Formats: sequence, C-alpha cells, structure tokens
Amino acid sequence: MRNGVINIYKERGFTSHDVVAKLRGILRQKKIGHTGTLDPEAEGVLPVCLGTATRLCDMLTDRDKTYEAVLLLGQSTDTQDTTGTVLKCADVCVTEDEVRRGILSFVGRYEQIPPMYSALKVGGRKLCDLAREGKEVERRARQVTIYGIEIHKIALPEVRMSVSCSKGTYIRTLCHDIGEMLGCHGCMKELVRTRAGRFLMEDSLRLSEVERLRDEDRLSEVILPVDQVFAELPMVRLTEQSAKLGHNGNPFGKTHTAEPDPPDGQVRVYDHQGCFIGIYGFDPERNQYRPVKMFYEKQRETI
Repeated sequence: MRNGVINIYKERGFTSHDVVAKLRGILRQKKIGHTGTLDPEAEGVLPVCLGTATRLCDMLTDRDKTYEAVLLLGQSTDTQDTTGTVLKCADVCVTEDEVRRGILSFVGRYEQIPPMYSALKVGGRKLCDLAREGKEVERRARQVTIYGIEIHKIALPEVRMSVSCSKGTYIRTLCHDIGEMLGCHGCMKELVRTRAGRFLMEDSLRLSEVERLRDEDRLSEVILPVDQVFAELPMVRLTEQSAKLGHNGNPFGKTHTAEPDPPDGQVRVYDHQGCFIGIYGFDPERNQYRPVKMFYEKQRETI
C-alpha cells in the first residue's frame, strides 16, 4: 500500500469523490481520501491522501487556499454560480473604480452565510439535498478571512481576480456578496483552485498523468511522504531506549530525545532508526511532548 499525498489537478466535470474513485482503480488500493471538495464545474488543486496519510485529511482541509475566479455582475442565481437558475437581473451601472473598491473592501474578516447548494449539513441533511427539494433553511453566518484579492482584469460585467482565503470560504458566496454590495447582483462564472496549503497548481497532476507514471513505475517521484507535509516543523528523534514510547503513542520528556536541546511547540517525531512516528506538541505545564496526530504503524510479525 502506498502512503503519502499526491497533488491532483481536478478537471471540470469531476466531483472530488469521482477523483478518489478513479484513483482507487489506478493505484489499486482502497485507502484513499481527498482533503476538501471542489464543485464539479470548478477545477484545480486537490491534494489526495493515500494509506496512512488519510489521517491527514482533516489537517489539510484546514489549510489556507488560493483561487482564481471570474465574477459575473448583473445577475444572481440559486447556486450562486452560472450553473444555477437566474433569480434576479440588473443593469451593471457601476464604474470600474467602484467595482475595484467594492471588491477590495472584502479583504479581512467578514461574516459569510454558506450557500444552500453546499455539502454542509443542517439537522443531519446536506444543504444541497434540501435545495434540490426546493427547501431553504436558515443558515448561521460563519466568520471567514479574505487574506488578499488581486484583480487581474475588469471587463464589465466580468471581473477576473485571485483570492487567498481561510478554510470554509465559499468563493461563489463571495461573488454573490460583492454583487449585492454593488447593487447589481453577481455570481461566479469560473473557478480554479491554484493553491491548497503547500500544494501548488503547477505541481499538480491530471489523472491521466498519474496513470502514465504508474505504468512507468515512477509513482514514488510524485507521492509526497507524510512527514514532508510537515517539513516546516522541527524534527525530534527518540533514543533507542525511548523509541517504544513513541511507537505506542505515549507522551515523553525532553530527556527521551537524542537532541541536546529539543525545541518547544509542535515537532515531527522519529524513532532512533529514522522511522516517522507522528506530530507531537510540547506541554510546558507537564514538561512533556504529547501526541497530536500519530502515523506510526507497527509491522505485523510474519510466521
């Protein structure tokens, strides 16, 4: 079984679940999971976790992301993108300067109401399923952060822009909210995710490329080892006598490490043979490292 993360370029027309299903066939293994959905009509970076790396899925979903989007002013839809039913139309009478100022006013924190056509659940049911039944339920606004917006081109009624944002941000809803603020309505016409955490679009692979690399026995070249996802964290090695503490997921003190002055905070932990164990965080009150996420798997004994 392969373990690690592969940076997939999700093509238009595929759901994120489609990508996982196709990869299971290509890689011939079941233990695969994605790190956050992309709409079927959207494309771009979709990190996919393999084997023990599936324990990473929730951690990678939390990472910041960057998108390139096309905002279409002059209409709103039930899905907040151009695939939906048009609800309202208006003339786009705003100037380019007004559009620019309006868009940039969203940089920072703002309260965003999730769209009905989303995978969020209310009362145990997905909002999108309720929406398809013609039902609309109250959604609580969530605080999201827009770290930056770069406007590439304004050719009204369209605006092409890049958005860097926190987890949980809906670019469709951002486009809708910009249109409402400008008084002429708006929706999303195109969306490409260009970055998800450390994973960049220029390094992503289409499914056909993964298949080719499999046939050439070169998949190891493109699968990022689990520990390298946390390459920004300092490394701590356990002594041979203390390795069992890490293998069993137990806390350990600084005296159990091979480093003369191990750092505080979160660290990557390895045993004395260089085997990656997991992510630990230092607890100053207890003066010990405690597990945050474990990746070590004991080798089964063969008879």
